Amino acid sequence: MPEFRLTQISDTHLARRFTRLTENFARVAEHIGADRPDLVVNTGDLAFDAPTGKTDLEFAKELHDALPVPVRHLPGNHDIGDNPTEVGEAPKQPVSEAHRQNFCALIGEDRWQFEAAGWRFIGLNSLVMNSGLAIDAEQFDWLAGELSGANGKPIALFLHKPLFLDLPDDPETIGTAIRYVPQPARQRLIGMIGRADVRLVASGHVHQRRDFTYRHTRHVWAPSASFILSDKRQERIGIKETGLVEYRFQPNSFEVRHVKAAGQVDIDLDELFANPKG
Repeated sequence: MPEFRLTQISDTHLARRFTRLTENFARVAEHIGADRPDLVVNTGDLAFDAPTGKTDLEFAKELHDALPVPVRHLPGNHDIGDNPTEVGEAPKQPVSEAHRQNFCALIGEDRWQFEAAGWRFIGLNSLVMNSGLAIDAEQFDWLAGELSGANGKPIALFLHKPLFLDLPDDPETIGTAIRYVPQPARQRLIGMIGRADVRLVASGHVHQRRDFTYRHTRHVWAPSASFILSDKRQERIGIKETGLVEYRFQPNSFEVRHVKAAGQVDIDLDELFANPKG
């Protein structure tokens, strides 16, 4: 395959009770249907709140299964719970093996690897990192093998949480697990990436679009496909809009296109709570 076309969506936050979010997903689905990429990757938070309501994840699966192209998924904190961190309070909904198993049973693998167009693609479950669950150590062992086994192919890495804001040692991101992969797992993951030919790290989670390069790795944050957060709720560190990201991979190179689907609306979360059905 001389070219591999991949579309990344993220933070779809689907639930039957929020029809406005379903409408945004429908616009994304129409865009995907017209463009017909080789693969869609959802980098997490498929559901609005799966840990407290399994039906949200079931609804998300129903809509993703209707997409006209193959789809791979990764879990987000709203799918299986959130990471603990080295510093700070424990999450209100901590990640659990039971929630992870539910995701895998309903959606499929929570980590994966495949090759196309001369690239190795790796998807990680970033929410189990630093959790103390057995799957955390198992995934790091698995990742080490996948990175070393690339056999000279460049690597594209997908996960829910970004690694850092601008630099690995940004003071404001050292201790938090709320927005980034938590310490000490973050340091270990960055070290592994630095020793491999990882050209792309694609994430979501923050509901803001960003695109920057650190050393030889391009970091792309996909915006939410569903809603935005007001500046009162979250400081502005990127572009606050709904949308998706399109990639074209060719042997030893790739292109990124930042896209907003026709008809996709920048729904504010506070407005959504006030008027969930529009």
